[in-house]
Amino acid sequence: MPPIAEKNLSILLHYKLKYLKSLDYQKTASPLTLKSYTTDLSQFLDPLGGGKDLYPPGHGEKNGKTFPPNIDPMESLLIDLAMRALKNWSQLKPSSKQRKVACLRSFFRWLFLQGHLSHDLSLKLRGVKAAPAPLPHYISVDEAMALVQCLEESPEGSAHRNSAACLIFLLYGGGLRVSEACRLKWEDVFWEQASVRVLGKGGQERVVSLPDRSLTWLRKLQGTQGSSLHIWGPKALNPRTAYEWVRQWGLRAGLVKPLHPHALRHSYATHLLTSGVDLRLLQELLGHQSLVATQKYTHLSLDHLSRTMEKHHPLGEGSSSRTKRSKAM
Repeated sequence: MPPIAEKNLSILLHYKLKYLKSLDYQKTASPLTLKSYTTDLSQFLDPLGGGKDLYPPGHGEKNGKTFPPNIDPMESLLIDLAMRALKNWSQLKPSSKQRKVACLRSFFRWLFLQGHLSHDLSLKLRGVKAAPAPLPHYISVDEAMALVQCLEESPEGSAHRNSAACLIFLLYGGGLRVSEACRLKWEDVFWEQASVRVLGKGGQERVVSLPDRSLTWLRKLQGTQGSSLHIWGPKALNPRTAYEWVRQWGLRAGLVKPLHPHALRHSYATHLLTSGVDLRLLQELLGHQSLVATQKYTHLSLDHLSRTMEKHHPLGEGSSSRTKRSKAM
């Protein structure tokens, strides 16, 4: 790599740290966003690019200059890095490429606003056309009740029974994200109001109402935790542990597909929507900043209505079997 490019790369690595700190302290980005952006920028600023040197011998050395005239060396380096990164990311899923391009845009915009660049290079990055988002996996009401029954009928001394039940009743009973449930503290539980306060994405707080059975499990858990800070003990619950609890109890309940925490949140949203809850209200309950994120559940509710129509309408597929039975009689 030419000396000027190597020097500017070191400067960009320093800027990367400052940018991530600004996301953490000023914009209150979620831990998952920070983790993803850290990975994306590390890949972007990797000078080897997976074993291939960014600058092959003789690159940019025309007329004895490292870069072509009238082009800022820092901006030229960023453009070359971006072209290399986009090529390396070309085989990723559209959703992953979208996030990575959004990360680069945000970083380039920050560099420009901080005065490190004379041009806003974020405007030069094209967006990635998104593929249709897959419908979220959810379980039926019957499957949800089978899971609840399995938890309530299990022996009192079962390992982690109270904690796992409390987690599942927060995810399905309150629609919490698994990260929100894992960080929940006793001071966030409002017993008289039958609700909990959660800190969602982007540092947004919301208060979620809970059904009586969820509160019952919270009380059982409180009886075993004493004066701990978090409802799970002295510290927050590890998300991996949460995933494993949900998976194990899904197996015990006899569910066909593997169960994960997101499926319980999706089930909460789907069952409320098919029961007639307003989409705007559902948006508030789920903590979505945009209604677009909530609208995906309308596809699930329409699918549910379609299957109901086919089963019960006289012209649906279910009617043929009823007609055959009536003729046989």
